[in-house]
Amino acid sequence: MPVASSDPARDAGQRALLDGWLDAWENSADAAYLRDLDGRLLAANVSFARKFGRAPATICGTTLAELVHADDLLALRQATAALLRAPHRRSAEQRWLTPQGVRWFAWDEVALRDASGAIVAIRAVGRDITRQRLAEEQYFRLARAVEQSPVSIVITDLDGRAQYVNSKFTSLTGHTLEDILEQRAEVLRAGHPNEASYANLLATVRAGGEWRGELCTNRPDGSQVWEAVKASCLRNAAGEATNVLCLREDISERKRLEHELRQAQKMESLGTLAGGIAHDFNNLLAIINGYAEFCAQSLSEPAVLQKSLREIHHAAQRASSLVRQILTFSRKTEVRFAPLDLNLLTRELMRMFAETFPRNVTVALDLQESMPALFADQSQVQQILLNLCVNARDAMPMGGVVTIGTRAVTGASLAHLGAPPGASYACLSVKDTGTGMSPEVRARIFEPFFTTKAGNQGTGLGLAVVYGIVVAHKGLVDVATEPGAGSTFRIYLPLAEARPVTVPPIAVGGVPGGTESILIVDDEESLRLLLANALSQRGYETATASTGLEAISLLSDPSRHFDAMLLDLNMPGATGVEVLRAVRICRPSLRIIVISGHLTEDAKEEFARHGERTFVPKPFKLETVARQLRALLDEPAA
Repeated sequence: MPVASSDPARDAGQRALLDGWLDAWENSADAAYLRDLDGRLLAANVSFARKFGRAPATICGTTLAELVHADDLLALRQATAALLRAPHRRSAEQRWLTPQGVRWFAWDEVALRDASGAIVAIRAVGRDITRQRLAEEQYFRLARAVEQSPVSIVITDLDGRAQYVNSKFTSLTGHTLEDILEQRAEVLRAGHPNEASYANLLATVRAGGEWRGELCTNRPDGSQVWEAVKASCLRNAAGEATNVLCLREDISERKRLEHELRQAQKMESLGTLAGGIAHDFNNLLAIINGYAEFCAQSLSEPAVLQKSLREIHHAAQRASSLVRQILTFSRKTEVRFAPLDLNLLTRELMRMFAETFPRNVTVALDLQESMPALFADQSQVQQILLNLCVNARDAMPMGGVVTIGTRAVTGASLAHLGAPPGASYACLSVKDTGTGMSPEVRARIFEPFFTTKAGNQGTGLGLAVVYGIVVAHKGLVDVATEPGAGSTFRIYLPLAEARPVTVPPIAVGGVPGGTESILIVDDEESLRLLLANALSQRGYETATASTGLEAISLLSDPSRHFDAMLLDLNMPGATGVEVLRAVRICRPSLRIIVISGHLTEDAKEEFARHGERTFVPKPFKLETVARQLRALLDEPAA
């Protein structure tokens, strides 16, 4: 009921309005009320009263300050003042205090006028929009999270064509959302090494699965970014796959740290072998020096000379093999996945272990013949084997046996490790007869920096790096150990294909000589004389230079003719790279073989830019040099 005022005419006008209002809105499903210009309720319908837990008759006379949230009262009063001006209508949303708590209402408000045109009341009709407001707030919160996410978020159709990308994605790629949508770009393709990888992603997601992987893409500034990628399907209300959701997280810094960690641990592993390496090098040098003294004695018999030379050659081959293994582990290399003969790699490393491990440690092999090829990075598999064998050696301070084994297994037999049933793996096992591990130690062995070694004998990175490499190869790890009963590490790496690796046979036979003129450039006098004598015996004319500057001087002399040059890389005066640059100016057609004990990737790229791809590593066999030289000279002129 309306509240009486001191103006009888106004009261009569209000009563007339109320009578008409009640007829129209009394039983409406929408909440409705009338208020005067001072903010007091004049009337309310049943729906309004029910929202506030009161009877319509008792709610009249209540002020809005009792029902409206305090933070919205000022805006409501300002709205009332605005209704006094044409068009006397507005819409607004406020929070109201109900028995169920704070609720949002959307109101359509109209100023009601009497016969004289004076505004006597305000009618408000509205509905509870709390769920809608909560949904909108949730939507905007989600939208902000997606746009401000540190992870690239991409939504495409089932063919991989973009329908949405967030700000992180556009900042990484340099493309705007508008450009991507207009071109209907296949944004999921970026970073995949081949079409088969991209097709596998789409097929996996379309089938309802989740695709995971690490991809490397190029930024607009030419730098590379590594991303951890997850892709899955989005479904409609009927459960049908309609879109692809792809999350791409920048892991470039993590990849860089992983690479540095592996390199540091690689050097630590080599450090643990340093004593054995020094011991064996001294033994080899003693063999070479001793038999060389035999050869230097003028009274030596031919049979003694032959035997001495054979022993010197054998010792030199062992030393060169050891150096190659050290360089393989110590150099920084990019990860390159390729088919790999695990048995061949194991045999090569076994020779290194035999040279460097203490004499009371025996290394045995248990290899399955005709092993299928791995699809792996050779340097990292070498690192796995080195780390495991060094750990096995350290677990046997009084000596023992390290057994390295290989065999092919199926994923079905590795279900307890989470292997898919259809997969095929190569198992690389390293077993020792050492001290073994307690369950507490076994539970922590793959944690970075966890070690049981005393003092500064280890950093605890070895097994952490092994685990990281295995995970990167999508492999599995299993460890069996008991205190006092030794340990067995089994590494399972995916096979490339179900057939053995075949190694092409090495061609044998006589090496033809020649009559061409050869320039030999090396700062080591003994090597210069050795190459000059060996090539002269095969009919070549030879000249030598001991420095890069001397070589440039000879090559700049138009009266000197040379058909080819054997070029060392590291020399005083001018490096091999600098000599090459000079050669390409004064003698652009000269054939060149680069001979070096350590050829860096940068140097290789520099030589490749000048068209040189013939390299012979030191130490070399004279037969190898002669074959390479003859093949180079017999190539047709460019």
